[in-house]
Amino acid sequence: MQVTKQSLQRQILLWTVLPLLALWSAGAAVIYLASFQFANESNDAALMRLGRVIAQQISQSLQAAQSAPDKQQSLDPAVLTAQSRQLFAAVADENVHLAVQVGGELILGQPLRAFASEVSESAATIHEVHEVKVAQEPHRVLHIQQLASRNLPAIQIEIAKDTAAQSQAFQRYLLNMALPLVPMLLLVSVLVWFGVRHSLKPLRTLKLLVETRQAQDLSPLSLDNAPEELNALSSALNQLLASTEESMNRQRRFIADAAHQLRTPLAGLKSQTELAMRENSPEGLRDRLNMVHTSATRSIHLVNQLLTLARSEPGSLNGIPKVKMDLARLIRDLTGELVPRALAARIDLGCDCLVSEAWIEGNSALLRELFINLVENAIKYIPRDGSVTVRLTENEQQYLVDVEDNGAGIPDADKQRVFERFFRREQTGNGCGLGMAIVREIVERHSGKVELKDAVPHGLIVHVVLPKNLATV
Repeated sequence: MQVTKQSLQRQILLWTVLPLLALWSAGAAVIYLASFQFANESNDAALMRLGRVIAQQISQSLQAAQSAPDKQQSLDPAVLTAQSRQLFAAVADENVHLAVQVGGELILGQPLRAFASEVSESAATIHEVHEVKVAQEPHRVLHIQQLASRNLPAIQIEIAKDTAAQSQAFQRYLLNMALPLVPMLLLVSVLVWFGVRHSLKPLRTLKLLVETRQAQDLSPLSLDNAPEELNALSSALNQLLASTEESMNRQRRFIADAAHQLRTPLAGLKSQTELAMRENSPEGLRDRLNMVHTSATRSIHLVNQLLTLARSEPGSLNGIPKVKMDLARLIRDLTGELVPRALAARIDLGCDCLVSEAWIEGNSALLRELFINLVENAIKYIPRDGSVTVRLTENEQQYLVDVEDNGAGIPDADKQRVFERFFRREQTGNGCGLGMAIVREIVERHSGKVELKDAVPHGLIVHVVLPKNLATV
């Protein structure tokens, strides 16, 4: 799989290797800082021990000088003991800067920072450590102040040591520590790359299966030993393929049935027209034209039903908006509009809305077609002097619409078949067998359901359930 800027493989590698690199870098920095701080503390402790030893040696030398007959030489460096001079020489060999002031008189070296003119009396001995730069080189400087006591003058000592060599040593230490991390990082990166590439192999296989598949091939995708996440993706794709295949099969059946159903009225229309053209008598011509009109009316009805069915197909509602509408008002208005047709067929049509307002989100044109089909079917197929009632009720989550008639009803064996396209229990009349199929499609597009029930003592109830997907206003 070619790696691009937006590739999943690159994103996984970046989110895996970069955090490791950041953690290793942070760990190396922490180790370096901790080691450097430890070195400074060790260096300061060494300077402190050296300063105490020097202060003790100077105090002993001054005490020896005080006990000498000539006390005027007490501040002279020559009066220091041989042990102190040897100590100074050892300090000089260690590249340590040393300055000593006794009783306000500088007796050894030159301080990097001027000694205090007066020694603080807050404590017998005061130690201060700070860092200064000498010739752009950092130095750790220790100041020791020792108060005067037993007729001995105050002592101030400054000890400084260059830290550049120490810093270089720890930089080398850090480099020596970081060098093994580089091949480790490379090794881990290679292992992660191989692991990610191996893990994404099923995804590349799925990509290859999809790319090499023919457009007409809607068989399920098969992946062996795929991870759980990819199995979920392949299952979703297989469901989509199955749904697409079902939709295509449905469309093929629809086209075949529609062609078959249209062929008959169109052929009859053509035949009647040809006969009318050869008819000489006005009465015969009028009869032929009536037959032509009947065939044309049936063809128009069939085409309108086919268009309504196509509009209610799955996926066809993407461009048809759903609006807030009052289902109770729609049912009352439709019932009123169909009363003249019911009276012409000597059918008693009534409306029983037990809900004053029933607000839902739906397509008003399709819902109108839904209830027109139900009421017209009831009017068409029940005997004269029958009755049809449209009833609207509700529960907590749904609106319930019943279209009840007192006709002969439908046997249980045919209750599901009437929803099939072009199924007609009776071949009489001008029906085309699409009315109930349209009802089912429209109800399903509105996330509802429809079923047929037996009325008491006889008759049929078409029970439609629509969800309350909009709060009542």
